[in-house]
Amino acid sequence: MTESQIVYEDNHLLVINKQVGQLVQGDKTGDKSLLDEIKDFIKIRDHKPGNVFLGLVHRIDRPTSGLVIYAKTSKALSRLTQMVKNREIEKTYWAIVPKEMVPLEQKLVHYLRKNEKNNKATVFEKVTEGAKEARLHYKVIRTLDNYYLLEIDLETGRHHQIRAQLAKIGIPIKGDLKYGAPRSNPDGGIHLHARKLSFTHPVTKEAIEIIAPTNPQDKIWQACEK
Repeated sequence: MTESQIVYEDNHLLVINKQVGQLVQGDKTGDKSLLDEIKDFIKIRDHKPGNVFLGLVHRIDRPTSGLVIYAKTSKALSRLTQMVKNREIEKTYWAIVPKEMVPLEQKLVHYLRKNEKNNKATVFEKVTEGAKEARLHYKVIRTLDNYYLLEIDLETGRHHQIRAQLAKIGIPIKGDLKYGAPRSNPDGGIHLHARKLSFTHPVTKEAIEIIAPTNPQDKIWQACEK
């Protein structure tokens, strides 16, 4: 974690622009997580003698980049966790997908069931036992030579939701081999970016809107930023 990844910070919150490959919290790989890296960073920067309190509010997948909220106080963590449950945090994503014959804008409603064995979501068209409703709205906001840039507003937060739903309609995210993309990306990630967060600050109650820039080293992302 580098200091340049911090896109917002106050006494209660810290929002990071996560890079492809970074873990938001520890998992079975045993790799060091952003949660631990940020704790170490704060401990050194702020000369804290004891343990650093830091709580993860929500997750994004390891091959995805973009905004992740961490709470620096227990008060902020409990309130933000409740806000996530109540869907009071608006999340907007960018995704690069192949230029196929799909509507330029539509709402997708599917039913997703997580398969623990292969860490993948199975998508169903109709209500299915063990599957949870998944809703999102996308629109094409830029056309490149071979790809569309989608802006996606997430209405529910299911496991691999955007990846699985877009693959279901025939436009898997660039680099996402797990969901049917033909080739991997050089960095092992996928072209899915948590672009914007909008929410009410859990303590001060001010309106917060944060936008994360995409990877400046990635030519496709930079074509979208122009």
